[in-house]
Amino acid sequence: MGVIGKLLGSPGAVTALGDAAKGVAEVFLPSATRKMELSAEAQTAALRQLGEEYQNPGLSWFDRLVNGLNRLPRPLLAFGTLGLFTYAMVDPEAFARRMVGLNAVPEPLWWLLGAIVAFYFGARETYYFRNRAVTSPFAGSAPQEENAALNDWRQT
Repeated sequence: MGVIGKLLGSPGAVTALGDAAKGVAEVFLPSATRKMELSAEAQTAALRQLGEEYQNPGLSWFDRLVNGLNRLPRPLLAFGTLGLFTYAMVDPEAFARRMVGLNAVPEPLWWLLGAIVAFYFGARETYYFRNRAVTSPFAGSAPQEENAALNDWRQT
């Protein structure tokens, strides 16, 4: 016990030697802990900035108009499809002529329409998936304990 301390002279020398070795090692291989700390700081700063952007949206008449237009495609597609079925039953000959006209649409245009509809509904689904409320399956079974860390995280 204490052989290295006796060889180097004192415990302070051993500590200094250890710190020097650590410094040399970090030149070749960065500290994983420091790397995680810097990453967490960057993420926190980015989230704080994003939160500040949405604190006061200040919707103008144009924003409200666009939000209203964004709500139209799903009902229009649903009611339009029901309308096509009704139209086919009421006037089959005119419906058949319209379908022959649709048959003349080139295939790349159908692919483009499919991509637009897929991206629209995919983006909506992703938005609602990311912003869904997380509920606990045990919410009603037992009284919830206070969690200071969770409350602090919710406030930031």
